[in-house]
Amino acid sequence: MSGLLSRYKFSINTSELVLILITMVWGGTFLAVHHAMTVSGPFFFIGVRFAVAALLLGLVSWRVMRKVTWFEIKAGALIGLAIGFGYGLQTYGMQTISSSKSAFITAMYVPLVPLMQWVFLRKMPGLMSWVGIALAFSGLLLLAGPEGGEVAFNVGEIATLLSTLAIAAEILLIGTSAGKVDVRRVTVIQLAAASIFGFLMMAPNGESVPAWSPYLLYSAVGLGIASAIIQVTMNWAQRSVSPTRATVIYAGEPVWAGVVGRIAGERLPAIALLGGALIVMGVLVSELKLRRKKKAKGSPSPAECNNG
Repeated sequence: MSGLLSRYKFSINTSELVLILITMVWGGTFLAVHHAMTVSGPFFFIGVRFAVAALLLGLVSWRVMRKVTWFEIKAGALIGLAIGFGYGLQTYGMQTISSSKSAFITAMYVPLVPLMQWVFLRKMPGLMSWVGIALAFSGLLLLAGPEGGEVAFNVGEIATLLSTLAIAAEILLIGTSAGKVDVRRVTVIQLAAASIFGFLMMAPNGESVPAWSPYLLYSAVGLGIASAIIQVTMNWAQRSVSPTRATVIYAGEPVWAGVVGRIAGERLPAIALLGGALIVMGVLVSELKLRRKKKAKGSPSPAECNNG
């Protein structure tokens, strides 16, 4: 253990401090989305949120957008589809579960990445990846809350769990196009595609345009701005922060969401908090193994691929 800890320097540089602040903001968005579900349907809200983010980044990046390629359009559309599914299901789930529980379940996307690589790319996960998957799954069972001696998943928990598969798929899609696209152009396209997907899913979900309210407007615009800032900041900071250190920082996102939820009055039972802790441990264990594989084989890690 001392040898492992000695690999990390506990000083924090500017990029890492910025990532910590962004992760705190990221964690706080869960509660904002949870409250927004009282005045809007999930997919309309996703559509507006990502439309704002795409518009803001588009205005900043309009010069480079003129050089967009068909490959970037296709890559951005596929990634945007995964983002739409992921955030759409996550937001749908927050209609019936707390923001804290949603954040902990969402964190499972990290240990799921090596599992999906095995299923779709025939890349067998290493031992520590399996340990991370086992820890995260055990935490999920505790977080779901045993009732009457049996683990019971409600609709919101199932939707959120499915959203982690879409987020993991997003990571794999980003990894396949890494180095072949302009980050700014692809980011604008994927945010726009996610927005369009959200609006298109309103009809199948039986949603209509909600009544106008100041809270809906402020939430959608505020979270859209937050999404744009988070994306740009992560891309900037990860040029000088290693994937391993970045993922360790990102693992704090559900913790910050739990802190914000606690301040707002959410109360998870002790066994659910233990489950959340196991999920965070699973994230860290999985990433430590991925870091070693990256050193040996140059494979990308979830933190390196993830676009937030």
